Amino acid sequence: MPEPEPIFIDIATGNFKRGIFNAIIAPRPIGWMSTVDAVGKVNLAPFSYFNIMSNDPPVLVFSCNTPEDRPAKDTLKNVRETGEFVFNLVSYDLVHEMNLTSSPLPAGMDEFDHAGLEKAASRFVKPPRVARSPVSLECRVIEMMKIANDTGGPEVNVTFGKVVGMHIHAAYLDDHGHFRTHLAQPVTRLGGAEYAISQPTFELNRQFTRANESTY
Repeated sequence: MPEPEPIFIDIATGNFKRGIFNAIIAPRPIGWMSTVDAVGKVNLAPFSYFNIMSNDPPVLVFSCNTPEDRPAKDTLKNVRETGEFVFNLVSYDLVHEMNLTSSPLPAGMDEFDHAGLEKAASRFVKPPRVARSPVSLECRVIEMMKIANDTGGPEVNVTFGKVVGMHIHAAYLDDHGHFRTHLAQPVTRLGGAEYAISQPTFELNRQFTRANESTY
């Protein structure tokens, strides 16, 4: 019996569903970003549109949609004002605190306090770190770009940041200096309200021929 034809969705017809898109491009790491505004008020918020873009130089990228209750999310407003942010890795034991920091709090309210999180000082940038996070990466903004919505909806703002400092809890490094990802259990975002951790992990060495193809 022949395979049924795949379902085709024409984005321009309006049949596109963000939930399907999010569930397909998954799992996505969570960018838990701490920032401060021009007068030093602290913000902490998670972003699922986030990833590493380069390791030489080390560059992270995340994007913000326009919220309904203000011209820009506090994170975006803060990085525009100061040009700095800190990425904090969301380990499995921090997932509830991360979820609390996604609450739509009034502008200027400290999400660290709301989630009961301790702050730790950064070395090169002003935003504090999440003290319990296995890894925090201090970043300076190198570029920001705006993506307009073709239908006149909210704009998307994309921020690229160069990592200028790393804080790694010693327990997450092995004797060879490798990061023990399996211990950190980074939380990732799927579709809808689904999340995941990478357990169990597996190793896969590169190979340059198909499994059933001779190299001779």
